[in-house]
Amino acid sequence: MVLPAAPVQLKSRDGERPYHPDRELYYLTAASEPGTVAVLTGHGSGAEEPKLHLFVRERDPEAELWNGPRLGPEGTAKRLEIDTCHPLGELGQRLPELLRAADRIYYRWGTGDEVEQHVRDALGYARSRGARTGTGPRAVVDPGEILDDLRLIKDTHELGLLRRAAEVTVEGHRAAAGRIVPGEGEWTVEAALHAAFRSTGGGGPGYESIVGSGANACVLHYVDNASLIGEDALVLVDAGAELGFYNGDVTRTYPASGRFLGAQREIYEIVEAARAAAVAAVQPGCPVSGVHDAATRVLVEGLVSLGVLEGDVGELIAAETHKPFYPHQTSHWLGLDVHDPGDYARNGVSRSLEPGMVLTVEPGLYFRPGHEKTPERFAGIGIRIEDDVVVTEDGHEVLTASLPTAPDDVAALVRSAR
Repeated sequence: MVLPAAPVQLKSRDGERPYHPDRELYYLTAASEPGTVAVLTGHGSGAEEPKLHLFVRERDPEAELWNGPRLGPEGTAKRLEIDTCHPLGELGQRLPELLRAADRIYYRWGTGDEVEQHVRDALGYARSRGARTGTGPRAVVDPGEILDDLRLIKDTHELGLLRRAAEVTVEGHRAAAGRIVPGEGEWTVEAALHAAFRSTGGGGPGYESIVGSGANACVLHYVDNASLIGEDALVLVDAGAELGFYNGDVTRTYPASGRFLGAQREIYEIVEAARAAAVAAVQPGCPVSGVHDAATRVLVEGLVSLGVLEGDVGELIAAETHKPFYPHQTSHWLGLDVHDPGDYARNGVSRSLEPGMVLTVEPGLYFRPGHEKTPERFAGIGIRIEDDVVVTEDGHEVLTASLPTAPDDVAALVRSAR
């Protein structure tokens, strides 16, 4: 298996974005510096041969002046307790021989860099000489074939980081709620959110934060955060803190007026009931699709009660008549990536939940202004409520339970800062 570090990304010309390590590389080695390449050899090598080789950048005083200190091979070997740590400059010399002994290579195509060229060369070598020697790689396989299932089940250490990330995320939401007031900028709420993430121990936001007021809440991936909050607007805040490279992911919808008014409350209570039903469905053995089904049924029942939909609930769900108002899934895996890897179905059958899996539960209803199916009195209302949930041996644990979801309690978070 060959795992290169994520590339350094530029924001503009030579201005670098904050560096985020490749999650697969970090998961297996804890290496987080740019330029690192990990090579894991198979069991076919000799018993005394090392199974892990790490190639890292050498110390460079001039580069470190501009971009900060590097560990170098010796520092990396000491910190990560890895004996076979080589200078990155030796990659071209050592990698071909390491690859030549494999029968397949787990590697993710698409970089077009030196590492990828070595993988291509190894395949070419095997094609030309492997038939006579019986050696050399004959296939390249996505590392996710092995790593996705490993990452899907969190161990005790990972769950500890996710709990802490959830705690920091909750503190950020409390700070954000305290800045919500009519006439305030969405960007000010975002600033309070991010400041709390950092001041309470997090590494900043795990993804682009959403602060969408009014009709902006009906845009699922709204990240401009550039509007003023209206007098009676709802403000949807979807944001999560990163801590130790693990992520929280929480959504709450807050009333700028300090109370949910009329249709706002009607819709909020339906979404909250859907959230509670979906969380209750999180049990070992439950198919992950069952979580979505539980939320969807409550939402459709609610849409019928509001007069938005008419007919038999089961038939309406089968016909997907709810899609204009609820177009997304209820859950995704959560971990080192906000949308963590792992199959949701295999051979067309929904995957069963197992202890150690962590997923979001995030039902919502969105009534886009101007959409042909949106009733006028609901136009511009967008509500989503999201929690982070871990599957336990006997049920589930809501990691974000300390941030309330009941409408009066959510409204109180807004009023408390006034």
